[in-house]
Amino acid sequence: MIENNYILEFNPLFVFPMVVSASTTKITWELLPEDFVLDNEPVDNVNQPSLAAALTESLELAGKLPETALATTNYGICATVNGKFVIKAPDWAYVPQITVPREQIQRSYTPHKQGQIPAVVMEFLSDTDGSEYSNKHTYPPGKWFYYEQVLQVPDYIIFQPDIGELEIYNLHENGHYKLRSSDENNRYWLTEMELFIGVWQGKRENRQGYWLRWWDQDGNLLLWGSELVQQER
Repeated sequence: MIENNYILEFNPLFVFPMVVSASTTKITWELLPEDFVLDNEPVDNVNQPSLAAALTESLELAGKLPETALATTNYGICATVNGKFVIKAPDWAYVPQITVPREQIQRSYTPHKQGQIPAVVMEFLSDTDGSEYSNKHTYPPGKWFYYEQVLQVPDYIIFQPDIGELEIYNLHENGHYKLRSSDENNRYWLTEMELFIGVWQGKRENRQGYWLRWWDQDGNLLLWGSELVQQER
């Protein structure tokens, strides 16, 4: 594990450090070169596209996705660790604010350089290698280590859609993720998004099963397009 004896340099536009240096690691925020070859691996979970699209759609329809925000699906989020590019593509992520034109982030996204760090990243648990929990800090770092120690994402969400199991980890004051407990409605308040998230069981686009859904602070479910159509009939 890397020791937390970081030297921090702050940009006043952001809450998190622009550069993190330690005796064994240096993290900087560089744009990915245009000729950099991105991995084009298939998604680990066959339900990933549907689950991610459902999350984004309900945000858009409820007016909860500002033009300056970014919701990504299997999209590379970059950092430079000890001079090497590291790219992870969470199944879903939410960036509260980008600071460059959207056409400049077509291939990948570099926090601090192009906007804020993601407020939330999600991984939909696959039955392969359990990489969602990897705390590997050697190159290339594991997902857990990358989200927690490199990006310092406030909320890391792991969802197992086959059984509807949801785990939400919040970045604690000590710099490590801590498992959160749900409220009496089995939902979790995400401060950065000002919304609740929880598991919902039902059908959408011919898929019957467990979904992640949003609720506002008053407990109102953020609806999908098909549900809005039914409501208007």
